[in-house]
Amino acid sequence: MSHESRRLDSVCVYCGSSDAVNPQLLQDAAEVGREFARAGLRLVYGGGGVGLMGASAGAAHDAGGRVLGIIPSFLIGTERPLTKVETQVVETMAERKKGLFDSSDAFVVLPGGVGTLEEIVELLSWRRLNLHDKPVVFYSPDGFWEPLFKLFQHTIDTGFTPASFNDAWRVVERPQDVVPALRAMVAADPIEDVSEAIRLT
Repeated sequence: MSHESRRLDSVCVYCGSSDAVNPQLLQDAAEVGREFARAGLRLVYGGGGVGLMGASAGAAHDAGGRVLGIIPSFLIGTERPLTKVETQVVETMAERKKGLFDSSDAFVVLPGGVGTLEEIVELLSWRRLNLHDKPVVFYSPDGFWEPLFKLFQHTIDTGFTPASFNDAWRVVERPQDVVPALRAMVAADPIEDVSEAIRLT
């Protein structure tokens, strides 16, 4: 594989689609969206207009940022896409996940539920298999993601996962630290071109 410099133009945000959460989390998601807009980064997300998804994407757009949503047609009624942002409609969850991955240079994980867990575990599994080397940053206010990190550490302690797995991501606790953490990971070292490595069916 040929080496190339990392680029950071589009960043995927994984997060929850529930409005029944602490309002501070919705405000934080909106601030992350505004930080993307200020940094000139395109926000790529799951296409919904509710929960942290809608808060981050709507705020990024309102701040003059670029936004791309990708949503399966069967979720349109539930997740209610924002009409003011560019949205691609696909048929399956697999198409959505592939579109999010292919459209993004890095990933940010905000608080979320089982759907967010499924997405990030798959993404980190691909990382573990050397299928990609795209930066991953967790926004973990008040230790939100600590139980997940403890589970990861348990798999390391019991020999199922190498200790180097902990280097696959960074964790921040303030919205304004998300973009600097991404840029720090981008600047760390060159990556291999693995753009053809992921093939979802």
